[in-house]
Amino acid sequence: MSSPVSQESTRRRLTQQQAETVTRLTDAAVDVLNTEGFDGLTVRTVAKLAGVAPATAYTYFSSKSHLVAEVFWRRLSAGVPEPDLSAPPAERVAQVLREVSMVVAGEGQLGGAVTMALLGTDPDVEHLRLRIGGFIRRRLAEALEVDPDNPGPLLDALEMIYAGGLVHAGMGHMSYEQTSERLVAAAHLLMEK
Repeated sequence: MSSPVSQESTRRRLTQQQAETVTRLTDAAVDVLNTEGFDGLTVRTVAKLAGVAPATAYTYFSSKSHLVAEVFWRRLSAGVPEPDLSAPPAERVAQVLREVSMVVAGEGQLGGAVTMALLGTDPDVEHLRLRIGGFIRRRLAEALEVDPDNPGPLLDALEMIYAGGLVHAGMGHMSYEQTSERLVAAAHLLMEK
């Protein structure tokens, strides 16, 4: 059975066959990124590797940034579960930050590509950027047991910390593992005040 994410595109609801095509495209995108980097990634190259006609690939993804953002969204939504509410609040927040920062760890050039894609101006990427930010905000709000629509300064500060940390890692200044450790330490500092 497919996950709900595999059934959903940023543009429309997908049939099972369409969802499988999108999954092949996103998997192929990671392979191309690891061999060619973000500069060498094209929707056409990904389509060829996935065994999909370029015109079909473009019906799902408007650009390489859109494709990379979709890869990140799928990994994030599948890899960051709801926090364990039996743990203390600081540990719940640490769990969320750790998992968010590790989504692209060990994935070659995917992290840097995600940073470039999410900072772009493509309207389809903007849609995903809002979805991604909302997802992370909800996970942090759940960890803090606050309303994500009325979060307060602690959630705002945590969002700024993770956003800065992920950009820092995406630029190659430190590994995602190091970023994870620093995000957790920063969260503990904030929550102990």
